[in-house]
Order: sequence, then C-alpha cells, then structure tokens
Amino acid sequence: MSLKPYYRALGNTGLALSPLGLGTVKIGRNQGVKYPAGFALPDDNAVRNLLAQAHDLGINLLDTAPAYGKSEERLGPLLKGQREQWLICSKVGEEFIDGQSSFDFSAAHTRYSIERSLKRLGTDYLDMVLVHSDGNDMAILHQTDVYPTLLALKAEGLIRAIGFSGKTLEGGIAALQDGDCAMVTFNLNEQGEQGVLDYAAAHHKGILIKKALASGHVCLQDGQDPVQASFELILRQPSVSSVIVGTITPAHLSHNVTTACQVLARLS
Repeated sequence: MSLKPYYRALGNTGLALSPLGLGTVKIGRNQGVKYPAGFALPDDNAVRNLLAQAHDLGINLLDTAPAYGKSEERLGPLLKGQREQWLICSKVGEEFIDGQSSFDFSAAHTRYSIERSLKRLGTDYLDMVLVHSDGNDMAILHQTDVYPTLLALKAEGLIRAIGFSGKTLEGGIAALQDGDCAMVTFNLNEQGEQGVLDYAAAHHKGILIKKALASGHVCLQDGQDPVQASFELILRQPSVSSVIVGTITPAHLSHNVTTACQVLARLS
C-alpha cells in the first residue's frame, strides 16, 4: 500500500501532499498533551525507522512546531540528506518551555522563530508555516504583525506557503483570505469548522486536518473501525489536502495508511 497515487494539491500553491501527514509532537514532547494514555519519547533509532517507514508508505509531509518540545531539534539531524523527500510544515506563535505554553505573535518573535526553525531543521526554507493560535484567532489576525511578517518571509523565499492553525470558524475563514491554507480540527466528534473547509473549496485554498482521530479518543469508541469511519468522513471533503496523524507506533502508522488507501480507492 502506498499513498503516492493519491497525492492532493495544497490549494493553488503548487505543492502536492500525501493525504496523510506524519505529526511529530510525540517525538519531542510528552508533557501537557491530551492523549488517552501516557507515552515515552522514542529514541533516535525508533524515529529514524518511523521516518523510513512513512516514506516507504508514500507519506511526504512532516508536521512539527517549536511548541512540540524537541521535535524540530531531533528531526534536523535525522533528515540530513533527505530534504528533497519531504515537505516540512512548522509553526510560529507558541512556545513550550518547562511544561508551560506561552504565545508571542510579534514581528520580531515571528522572524526569530522562523530563523530558529530553519537552523534546527537544517534547511534554508520551510514548505509551510502556520500560526499556532492561542484561541483568540481574530485578534491575532487583525491586531498583531504575525501574518504580515510571514507574508514578508514568504516573499523572501524562506517559506513556500503560509497558513493558520486556529480554533474558530471565523478565524479559519479570515486566515484563508490572505493565507494559502488552514489547519482545522475535524473529526467524528467535532465538525464545527465545516465552514472553513467549504470556504477553502470555493477559493482554491488548502486544508490540513488536525485531531482527525480526536487525539486518539475516537479509537476508544465501539462499533465500526474508528480510523476507517474518520477517514471516510474527512477524505471525501474536496478541500482537504492532508490529514495529520501523530503516531509513533509502526503498526498504527501502517494501519492508518492501509485504511486511507482503501478509502481513497473507493473515492477515486
């Protein structure tokens, strides 16, 4: 099974994404996360093997962030010599230090954060950068310099596409007006941001899905395979470019890809 036949456009950016992306929060941070069970951070060899497995399964998108603890710092050395194989999505706005999140959407911090991410990841450009919202989506978009700064960094060639990982319907739609994509919570339990997906479809913008499995909580439900039910719901949405799945378990990754391929084959 491979996702390569099913790559999807990220709006009108020219980027082609695997319909599943690998989220990397679990390689950098296990404090302050909302998964059903605790976990230990995998060692470098386990992460290296997981990345190789993801690549072999046709995944080309890695999702990381400064707020994911040591995720960026660990990915950099592990991806050495592989840069052309991957699309890397990182974020700005949120920091996670000593178990606590803090937010800074200023121009200076945004530029500093991007330069730090480039250094950590060992690259001279990022394919996608999203604003990591604290929930005050409209205030961030209209009362801070984060979006204008990202647009300037894009013009400088440091970023290929910009977007917003928000928490509200209004914020997602507003962010798409000037941005290329939005990251949206959408799953069997939460579909309140359907309007962002609809706006993206109408305006040729890209959508990345976060919490597709409700941080693992849908997997606790009885009945139909929850992964299959989730992907059936999400992948039929025309604006969805990729679903970010943050597993560190090889068997789960394989099952996710096999299930996604089966769903996509029926949809095609």
